[in-house]
Amino acid sequence: MRLVLDGGALAANWRALDGLSGRAAAGAAVKADGYGLGAREVVARLAAAGCRDFFVAHWAEAQALAGLVDPARIAVLHGIAPGEEAVALAAGAVPVLNSAQQIARWRAMGGGTCHVMIDTGMSRLGLDWRDDVAGHCAGLDIDLCLSHLASADEDSAQNGAQRLRFDQVRTGVTARRYSLANSAGISLGHGYHFDCTRPGLALYGGVPVAALADVIQPVMRIETRVLQVRKVQAGDSVGYGATFTASHEMRTATLSLGYADGFKRALSAIGGFVKDGIRLPLLGRVSMDLTCIDISAAPDLGEGDWIAADLVLPQAEASTGISQYEWLTQIGRRFERVWVD
Repeated sequence: MRLVLDGGALAANWRALDGLSGRAAAGAAVKADGYGLGAREVVARLAAAGCRDFFVAHWAEAQALAGLVDPARIAVLHGIAPGEEAVALAAGAVPVLNSAQQIARWRAMGGGTCHVMIDTGMSRLGLDWRDDVAGHCAGLDIDLCLSHLASADEDSAQNGAQRLRFDQVRTGVTARRYSLANSAGISLGHGYHFDCTRPGLALYGGVPVAALADVIQPVMRIETRVLQVRKVQAGDSVGYGATFTASHEMRTATLSLGYADGFKRALSAIGGFVKDGIRLPLLGRVSMDLTCIDISAAPDLGEGDWIAADLVLPQAEASTGISQYEWLTQIGRRFERVWVD
């Protein structure tokens, strides 16, 4: 099995999002191992394209990028938990401080440059916008003051409310830069861009809002091998639960791919693969390591041949109800990752 990853498309997506960010500079969310594609390879390509700001969730993710970029340009979104002080200092990356306790911990460590998260309505991480945010931040050397949009991929009044709250709070917080917009937030317009945008999903070929559909290029393609070719007779069933029964003789293939690889069981009976432009439908249920397809329309397909999944992120989300974020970040580690630049 292999993931064929288009480095040119990745770079083009970042350039497009950077252009749409106007006067703001687009950074890149590279947490969860670069959304499942491989963080080191992603960061190397984005840095070469001109990206300067990278966002991870954990300190281990920052350490995994050692030697690729200036660690001072890596932001650790989860901040500093008790016991992480030494790791944080050694990593050289910059914490995003989310609470009064984290701020106190940072001061006790000797401080230095930091980022600060403001919760403007998501109720997840950050200093509550209704609290004395200016007081908490007084004296801090803040590079980036940021918040996060909860509903940027929807036509929601919450977007405007969060922007106004962020505008109000940031007047009392001295920082070199301010940031609010994720991938979908970029499409909301210049009022949401501030100094730095933080695209994630759209970098990797996901389309969070229709406004980006003609801008974003696919980055990932799943390919796997045919393990066995079979003839299925009329009346034979395929796979667990016998959810598919052949109405006529068929030529089928068993593929080395399953839900243990992130190829979701939700695709059972509705997914497909493509060979030479011909779509070959999935038969029955996806199992842990194997998937069966109808190859009657591909008579030359045989054991050992490679075949690509017909998996485009927005369509996969629409047909299964599983978010594009999950499709990307839950890709299995058994795939060989092959970059094509």
